[in-house]
Amino acid sequence: MQNARLIGIDVGTTAVKAALYDIGGHALKTYAQSYPMHRTPPDRVEQDPADWMAHVLAALGHLTDGLGDGQLQGIGLTSQVNSHVFVDENGKALMPAIIWQDGRCAGIAAELDAGLDEAEKIGWWGAPLPVDASHVLARMAWVKRHHPEVWARTRWVMAPKDYCIMQLTGEVVADPMASFGVIDQSLHYIEGLIALVEGARERLAPLRPFTASAGRIKAGLPGAGALLAVGTMDAWAGVVGAGAVNDGDGLYLSGTSEILGVVSKTKMPVPGVIAFPRCEEITFHAGPTQAGGASIAWLSNLLGRSPAELSVLASGVDRSRMPPVFLPHLQGERAPVWNASARASFSGVDSSMGPAEFAVAVMEGVAFSARLSTAALQKSADVVVENYRAAGGGMGSDIWCQIRADVLGKPVMRLKNLDAGVLGAAILAGVGTGMFGSIRQAADALVAVDRSFEPDASLAARYEYAYGKYRELYGQLEAFNAELVAHSR
Repeated sequence: MQNARLIGIDVGTTAVKAALYDIGGHALKTYAQSYPMHRTPPDRVEQDPADWMAHVLAALGHLTDGLGDGQLQGIGLTSQVNSHVFVDENGKALMPAIIWQDGRCAGIAAELDAGLDEAEKIGWWGAPLPVDASHVLARMAWVKRHHPEVWARTRWVMAPKDYCIMQLTGEVVADPMASFGVIDQSLHYIEGLIALVEGARERLAPLRPFTASAGRIKAGLPGAGALLAVGTMDAWAGVVGAGAVNDGDGLYLSGTSEILGVVSKTKMPVPGVIAFPRCEEITFHAGPTQAGGASIAWLSNLLGRSPAELSVLASGVDRSRMPPVFLPHLQGERAPVWNASARASFSGVDSSMGPAEFAVAVMEGVAFSARLSTAALQKSADVVVENYRAAGGGMGSDIWCQIRADVLGKPVMRLKNLDAGVLGAAILAGVGTGMFGSIRQAADALVAVDRSFEPDASLAARYEYAYGKYRELYGQLEAFNAELVAHSR
């Protein structure tokens, strides 16, 4: 058992990341390669599913090279969620995958949402969430209406993870959490909701638990014969990989978007919060924003400076003075406002400000969006979170971690394995293969904290004021931006 190995793979928004772990949670080998995102104004965001598979196979080849017979115990997959690929009966993609940031289906989503009442939503989802542009039924209805020839050939509409599982094993399977928008509190498909789009039900994959087997890797592929676990969506894999598995635990994952979360059995329906059904003995309240790391990547491209350089610049700024107020709504906003027409802006700029101040402004704006989400989450979970277990690439910056702690007024506990989704996928495989008796047992064994960032009490008043101005600015620009977006369509 000491030589046993697990692999976790995350098919993310911008890259495939993967790692080979020992039973102590140490990453022995890693893989990370990006792939392109294709954006067509004003609101289309697509990827080629072939890019996902090319890197999944490359990752498996790299990570399994040199392993002895039987040493690899299992492989777990996770992926971005609310991204969808339409495939035929042989698993061939019929069009580019529609990514979660894509807003083309907003109109159809509003049509579907108008037929639902608040009580139905709370009964299904635990909160009155809208059917938005990223909902699988909105995507299905849009393809059916605008590309009937594709719809007629579509056998399955799949999340990236499930598409990759089909290519690797030949099995068609999904998990309940990656299918959240169309499953209820009992983890079954919502037949009445799905029936709103004729033909949708037969195009949804059968559901299995996270740790169930999705089959074995096909002969001729890297890792052939290894057991593949069903896995789950990135946020839930991050919950597991961060060890946020006990009631009262807070979670902060920073990737392309920020994903905030609280674990609590209690559910108090709050608009804008995703209150997931209890699954794997965990009840998770989630608030995903739209542009976390994406905001820094945007500023990096704009200024021609790397994210690491921006962190160095930000570290030299006197944060007792206000930088510009930044709204990080580069592609609309998700939790808790769920406003596809929200747009980014800087306010309070003067001629003394340069790249360093703008870097701090972007970091603070993202942290303010997280604080707005955490306020709603704590109401939904009926708990006060004492600290946040933190992971994701955006947590690699010390100054940004400190800003988050200062804005939230709570310690931010950065984990040793920043790729929590990758580790979480491996943990699910470890439980599924019997290496560990439960998810909690596996998390205790494999998850460790690197450093805790404590809030600076001397900046509390400044950030309280700045957060208020952030909220005020969003409210003042909401109608203005909605009109601009409508005019641009």
